[in-house]
Amino acid sequence: MLSITKAKLADGRDIIYFDDAGSQHPDRVLEDSRDLPQVNPASEIRRDPLTGDWVAFAAHRMNRTFMPPANENPLAPTRPGQLPTEIPSPSYDVVVFENRFPSFSMDIEVPADFQHDVDGMGLVAREPALARCEVVCFTQDPELSFRDLPVERIRTVIEAWAHRTAELSALDGVKQVFPFENRGAEIGVTLQHPHGQIYSYPFFSPRLAAIVDSCQEAAAQGRDLFQEILDKEVAAGTRVITRTEHFTVFVPAAAKWPVEAMVMPNRQVADFTELSDAAKADLAVLLKDLYGAMDRFFEGVDKPPYIAGWTQAPAKAADRAGTAGSPVRMHLQLFSLMRSPGRMKYLAGSESAQAVWISDTTPERIAARFREIWTCG
Repeated sequence: MLSITKAKLADGRDIIYFDDAGSQHPDRVLEDSRDLPQVNPASEIRRDPLTGDWVAFAAHRMNRTFMPPANENPLAPTRPGQLPTEIPSPSYDVVVFENRFPSFSMDIEVPADFQHDVDGMGLVAREPALARCEVVCFTQDPELSFRDLPVERIRTVIEAWAHRTAELSALDGVKQVFPFENRGAEIGVTLQHPHGQIYSYPFFSPRLAAIVDSCQEAAAQGRDLFQEILDKEVAAGTRVITRTEHFTVFVPAAAKWPVEAMVMPNRQVADFTELSDAAKADLAVLLKDLYGAMDRFFEGVDKPPYIAGWTQAPAKAADRAGTAGSPVRMHLQLFSLMRSPGRMKYLAGSESAQAVWISDTTPERIAARFREIWTCG
C-alpha cells in the first residue's frame, strides 16, 4: 500500500511524502532545521476587459531560485554535510510541498480596504490571487527524467496527483486544479531536477473556459463532445497512436504544436480522483511508453523540451452541473516546442498577438512518427 506522511517546513508550508508501495525509509526526517525568512505573497489577479481572461501578478517571484549549481539543488534530499534543502529527509520517493514563491497562495493578507476595481475605473476587476501552488518531485535522483521512472514510481506520482487534486479542489474559491510538468531550459525551466507542479486557480483558465462553453453547446444539442471526439478519432484511425483498455493516445486533428499527443480516458472521468485502481495501473504503463516515445521523436535529441499538462473538469460540483449532458473529461496534452533537431517553434506575431497558430507540420505526420517509434525503446 502507498504510504503518505505529512509534515511542515520551517516557515509553516506543508510537505507531504508519498512512498512507493512496499518502500521503506527508516531515515525519514520530518523536522526542517532551517531558519527560513517568511515569504509574504502579495499576488493579485486582474480581468482583461477585452477578452475576459484573468491575469496573475506575483511580484514576489522576481527573486526566486534560478539555475542553482548542483550542490544547491533545493529539490534534492537533505544529507549530512550538505546544504539543507526544501526536503528535510535524506531520502524520498515522491514528495509534494507548497511552493515557496507561489503565483497563487491561500496565505495572502487581504486588507479590509482592498480595492476590487483597478484605479476605480469600474472596468478592470481586481482580486487577491487566493489559491495554492505546489511542487511535485518525482524522484530524488537529479539525473533522471519522467521517462526513466519505473512504472511503480509513475503509479505513485499518479496517486499524488489524485490526492492533491482532491484536497486542492476542496479549498474555498478554487475553480480548477492543473497538474503539469515543464522540461527544458528552452522553455524557461529554472530547476533541472525532475519535478512538476500543481496550480490551483480561483478562475477557469482560458482553455478550460472554452472547453466548458463547447461542452455546454454540445449538451444543448444532445451530444457528448468528448465521447464524440474519441469515437470519431478512433473510427478515422489516422491520428491514433495507441489504445489500451482504459485510455486512447492520439494527436488532435487541430493540434497546434510541432509534436503533440493527447491521452484521454475511454470512459467519462472528470479528474484523477475518479480513476479506478485498474485505470491508474494502466495509465502508469502508458505514460512510461509515451514519455519514452517523446524522447525518441527527434533523431539525435535525447531530451527535447516539453510541456505536459493535465486539464481536469471544474473543481466544484456546481460548475460541473452546467456540462452534465456533455461532461468535461480529464486529458493530458504532452507537447514539445521543438520543430526539428535544434530548432524551436517560436510564438511570434500571429500566435502571440492573435492566438492564431500556424503549424509547420500536420497532425497526421506527427501521429505517424509516434507510431513508428512507439515500440523502439
